[in-house]
Amino acid sequence: MNCELAHERIVAAAYGELPDEQIHELERHMTGCPDCETEREQLLALKILSDAYPVVEPDANLIARSRIRLEEALDALPPRRWYERLGQRVINNFANLQAAPVAACLLLVVGAGVGTLGGYRFAQSRASRSVYSTVSAETSAPQAVPPSAPAEIANISSIVRQPNSEMVEVRYNQVVPQRMSGSLDDPAIRQLLMLASENSTSAGVRDDSVGLMAAECRLGHGCKGAGIRDALMVALRYDKNAGVRQKALQGLEPYVSEDVRVRDAVLEALLNDSDPRIRTAAINILEPVEADTSVRQVLYSVSNSDRNPHIRTVSRQVLNRVPEIQ
Repeated sequence: MNCELAHERIVAAAYGELPDEQIHELERHMTGCPDCETEREQLLALKILSDAYPVVEPDANLIARSRIRLEEALDALPPRRWYERLGQRVINNFANLQAAPVAACLLLVVGAGVGTLGGYRFAQSRASRSVYSTVSAETSAPQAVPPSAPAEIANISSIVRQPNSEMVEVRYNQVVPQRMSGSLDDPAIRQLLMLASENSTSAGVRDDSVGLMAAECRLGHGCKGAGIRDALMVALRYDKNAGVRQKALQGLEPYVSEDVRVRDAVLEALLNDSDPRIRTAAINILEPVEADTSVRQVLYSVSNSDRNPHIRTVSRQVLNRVPEIQ
């Protein structure tokens, strides 16, 4: 058994879905593979942690926003030329009709070509109308009106904070580029900052937005769970940029004692983040709640099986600091 197959079976075994004969095979593999054994211990610790809390239903807007982002990604794909589409359709027709009579194949090919050409001309006419509408929109003066819904905003292009001030200017794109200026306490500005934290095309914009939101949270300025705090937890869990994740972690630090969801997000970062600096910072942030059962379980697992010797050492120091953890 190789490690890739073992990884799949570790997950199935943790949830009781692996047959007995495969369990024995997995155990034999992990006897000689410390990496897979470590992964199983971490998964079991995370499962224990997750089982300790009730399942929270996702936000009702999550599916809608995911669909919007998927549509945007599909729209960003370069369109194929009409003859490329025609060629692909001919190939598909021949592949599906290898046993059909020659006359039927030719008839289908001709029909496909006529249909594709008609669709191409129709697409050209729609494109020309779209260009005309865009030009007409650009001739009118844009207004800095707060967006009524996230779906109306294409992306956030830049964020600039005025020095020594609570004023921030956010530039975002709709049909034409827009901008909005206002205080960080303005709900419309906050909404744009949360959208900017999900900008998949610009790490700089995400870094600026998460940095501003984290600073507001550290100062205690309206960092409620159903808003900026949620956006920071998403950035900590899923952002690919280590600098963005680190700022999100710093913004969540004041709430690790009062919000169980924040505590769980920090524990996930300790277990799974790829950057040792973020994992070390997560251990330090957990200091106010180091006597919590779930925190002790994760620290115990990390102190015994983590690959990074520094992380193991820091975890043991925390465990030794509180007698009842031992």
